[in-house]
Amino acid sequence: MLYTRKGDGGTTKTLHCDLPDGKAGQRLSKSSAIAEALGAVDELNSLLGFVKTQCQGVALPVGQGLTLGSILNQVQQNLFIVQAELAGAPDKTISADKIEQMEQVIDAIEKKLPPIKTFFISGGTANGALLDYARTVARRAERRVVKTREENLIKLSDSTLTYLNRLSSLLYALARLINHQSGVAEESPHYQ
Repeated sequence: MLYTRKGDGGTTKTLHCDLPDGKAGQRLSKSSAIAEALGAVDELNSLLGFVKTQCQGVALPVGQGLTLGSILNQVQQNLFIVQAELAGAPDKTISADKIEQMEQVIDAIEKKLPPIKTFFISGGTANGALLDYARTVARRAERRVVKTREENLIKLSDSTLTYLNRLSSLLYALARLINHQSGVAEESPHYQ
């Protein structure tokens, strides 16, 4: 069944749904920090699905047989782990090896690009712009997740926060690489 009617009053339920007042099993507001964090990560995952379809077949010169699609698919899989942890699933968290794998991809991309000396205007190519947009959505999702942790609403591992922080770096590197492969020069802001 695609609907239950249980959320019609503006509430939802997570896996363990323990609220700050100590009452277990209650529903929480769809505008709560936890619901906002879950929604932001879900939005990011959906956007990455769109980016993946737009960038089908884009090869990356970073070795390991990686394509843009395979990298984005792995990120999407990992975002489900983040959502599970946010929702209170036991024993679900991002492992250190997932962060290390992401850092290896970022490092390999960085070796293919000119050094960063300034900020860049987003765009260049359509795919580069999509990846830049995904980077900003990733940052928003990270802020929402951090807020839930700061407010002690959920227990969240340090590795999950590290993963979300590193994700925006990955998306930035991918945007730069796509533009670079297309021969598009990066444009710096003029500040005038």
